[in-house]
Amino acid sequence: MFLTITTTGTSGHPATDLGFLLHKHPGKSQAFSTSYGTAHVLYPEADDQRCTAALLLEVDTVALVRRGKGKGRGGAPDAALAQYVNDRPYAASSLLAVALSAVFSSALRGVCHARPELPDRPRPLRIEVPALPARGGPALVQRLFEPLGWTVSAEPVALDTEFPEWGDSRYVRLVLESETVTLARALRHLYVLLPVLDDAKHYWVAPDEVDKLLRAGEGWLPDHPEQKLITSRYLSRRWSLTREAMERLELVRLAEADDIGVDELDNAVAEETETEEKPTPLAVLRRDAIVAALHERGAARVLDLGCGQGQLVQALLRDARFTEIVGVDVSVRALTIAARRLKLDRMGERQSARVTLRQGSLVYTDKQLKGYDAAVLSEVIEHLDLPRLPALEYAVFGAARPRTVLVTTPNVEYNVRWETLPAGHARHRDHRFEWTREEFGRWAHTVAERHGYDVEFRSIGPDDPEVGPPTQMAVFTLGTTEVTKDTKDTSVKEAKAA
Repeated sequence: MFLTITTTGTSGHPATDLGFLLHKHPGKSQAFSTSYGTAHVLYPEADDQRCTAALLLEVDTVALVRRGKGKGRGGAPDAALAQYVNDRPYAASSLLAVALSAVFSSALRGVCHARPELPDRPRPLRIEVPALPARGGPALVQRLFEPLGWTVSAEPVALDTEFPEWGDSRYVRLVLESETVTLARALRHLYVLLPVLDDAKHYWVAPDEVDKLLRAGEGWLPDHPEQKLITSRYLSRRWSLTREAMERLELVRLAEADDIGVDELDNAVAEETETEEKPTPLAVLRRDAIVAALHERGAARVLDLGCGQGQLVQALLRDARFTEIVGVDVSVRALTIAARRLKLDRMGERQSARVTLRQGSLVYTDKQLKGYDAAVLSEVIEHLDLPRLPALEYAVFGAARPRTVLVTTPNVEYNVRWETLPAGHARHRDHRFEWTREEFGRWAHTVAERHGYDVEFRSIGPDDPEVGPPTQMAVFTLGTTEVTKDTKDTSVKEAKAA
């Protein structure tokens, strides 16, 4: 996937000013990690008369398949027929648009601290995209770019040069030229219109895409003759988001016509009565779900195994229904931070009697952990090497045997919804693994059957219809079924081996 930006210069305004605008030195070749591959920035030519910057995106096609199912993020238009063989590594799409935004973020915003006079100065620009999917053909390409001040060349690419009778493909070779468009505005045009012409996105279109569209479309989208088509395609034809965007664009247009600010025009509701709430952080949703599950089970004496810096212990301590809370962690530093967070040294006698922080390893049995109502393993198991999981399993389910065990862990399928998470990367650098819902379910059912527990599963966070929730929770309840001696012996042997 390839794109070039070329400019010419004079002795007073050298072409190499492009390096200042893009914040990339013409004498270097640089590489940047993106969600689905590596973006390279290089300059095939750079002198005072002519300078060309090239963006080359190497797409990880395997990551596209593994991290995006169906029509969600990673679901290329033709993926149903050939998941591993498609046009995504070669044709300009939302993958390239996201790379533009990530690699040239300052240029896209029109920021240049080294030469602040440059961003607002139009300069000769020539942008070339060798392979651009154009659903609507060359005519649509011209309708989208020409009103923005570009001279457009959209040459159709033949399906096969050896068989011209087969006709043209849906791809064009795009060349844009202008002497009146600033670089920042040019990049914003591309950021919006590349996925619009492809008519597909490699990630789930969430409500925040409306804000992205309006930011990138500032100054040109409200008056564009193809505004409705651009908005609908950019938002993947989600009618509720399209309607919201169109309403906000109309406000912008009216405000510009009256030469007033949008806030002045849209002042039907006073600022202090604003009812829109910010999204609740996932960590808070996770703690709330854990506390709710403990209430359901009537737990009063609770173990927080792998308590870390004490966030969950702090939440449990605020609730008088939990009469004894024990936080266990192998890290002395984490326990020190937890003690500071809880203000143990200043805590009253009655309150301090309810909480204990202990150093201990979760892969070893500990008689002092027996007899509790519930144990919580919140975002813990993924920090262990897989061969050590049987030891943890036996220590918690086989030896301590609380009536209830809550286990939360990331759902790796949901990782595709985080646009900034590079392909193949876990959510945290210390995660040894991250499981799909099926893998977690298989492990949990095996543990439950082996140790005489029943298990049910719950979602934490927004439950995406394609990839599920960001966090998955298993709720284990000690059953009445006796565990056989053979099962106990097998569990002990696996724990010792680990």
